[in-house]
Amino acid sequence: MTTQTSRRPSGRRPYSGSGKPGSSFNNNRRPHGGGRSGGSRFSGSRSGGGSRGGNRGGGGGRKQPTFDPSQFINKNPIEVKEEAYVPKHTFADFGLHADIVATVTKQGITSPSPIQDQTIPLAMEGKDIIGLAETGTGKTAAFLLPLIQKTLVEKNQQTLILTPTRELALQAEAEFRKFGAAFKLYATSCVGGTSIQPQIRALKRNNHFIIGTPGRILDLIERGNLRPERITNIVLDEADRMLDMGFIHDMRRILSGVTKNRQTLFFSATMTKEAEGLVNDFMRSPVTVSVKKKDVTNSIAQDVVPYEHVHKFDTLLALLAKDELKRVIIFGSMKHSVEKLSQELTRNGIKAESIHGNKSHGQRQRSLGAFKSGNARVLVATDVAARGIHVDNVSHVINYDLPNTFEDYVHRIGRTGRGIYKGQALTFVPKK
Repeated sequence: MTTQTSRRPSGRRPYSGSGKPGSSFNNNRRPHGGGRSGGSRFSGSRSGGGSRGGNRGGGGGRKQPTFDPSQFINKNPIEVKEEAYVPKHTFADFGLHADIVATVTKQGITSPSPIQDQTIPLAMEGKDIIGLAETGTGKTAAFLLPLIQKTLVEKNQQTLILTPTRELALQAEAEFRKFGAAFKLYATSCVGGTSIQPQIRALKRNNHFIIGTPGRILDLIERGNLRPERITNIVLDEADRMLDMGFIHDMRRILSGVTKNRQTLFFSATMTKEAEGLVNDFMRSPVTVSVKKKDVTNSIAQDVVPYEHVHKFDTLLALLAKDELKRVIIFGSMKHSVEKLSQELTRNGIKAESIHGNKSHGQRQRSLGAFKSGNARVLVATDVAARGIHVDNVSHVINYDLPNTFEDYVHRIGRTGRGIYKGQALTFVPKK
């Protein structure tokens, strides 16, 4: 594991961080088209209460992928032993309230992860931080713990946490409730795909933490229900995903309204040009902490599945008949095709659930719950809807439809082989 901490000089010099993987595929990006319905290019209808929603990007069909996944065939990934990280601190060393440390210990977390070990002390000092780390590295606790501590000391603090999807916002709120359970601190989630009215009512209370998706947060700001000038801390969680989903303008408008004397914590797996622009314009002398794990494309077994068009579904059924495909995520390109595929699999005796933008928030949560609990063996998903899905023990990822970009490919196959578990990614390619 490579870790790096660096300080930028004061002032707003252009940020020059690590970019995306060196690949010609990086230019094959989807047109941006985020919707206002909270993280939602998902919702095709207005949320309750008349909140803005829908697809900004409109129609036009799917942009055809231009890269060849066969170049990633890797049937026998080399097991690279990562050097065990030795933390410099314990949770008791950070200066956190004793009840916070006790709560962390009760969660079975014995020592800080690399991103926690390196960012918590800086956050406790009030520094702006750029944290470069993948999903699943413990970054939620890395920003929640010091901000909870800060709020205990200064009750006038209010933190806004922006996430790319509803699911990630709810996960962050659940983590807050675990870590802040011993204190009279309050939080609310403001996401699209659900009625805006309960969120408006919740914002009338004194919330120490507001967690939401860019579209819905901006909607509430424009309605006057959320006062950005009162926000003293802001967290951009999975910033690259928010930018990839087309929320650059929403993010800039939100950040422009927040008090300049704020603490900003920016977490991202990669540093794009758009991300660098946000850093340069809205952060003050940030400290960069980079915790890079092994390259996922080298550590997951990958292969292609040739198919003839008329037999594509039969080819999938034959694959799923194998015992080793125990828990499978299948990626499709379009919302309607994902739903249809899920139904077809169920009709053929394979219990499948789907997650896509035409489903309500409640329906998506029920589908995800069924997959996590094992009641459904297969989850069929679109790329955007799958952002933030964290399910253990996914044995296989199947790209039934090709991803649009290299980044989408990496994100998809990263749903398997998490932690100590092995995984395999299979990509359908038409026979020539």
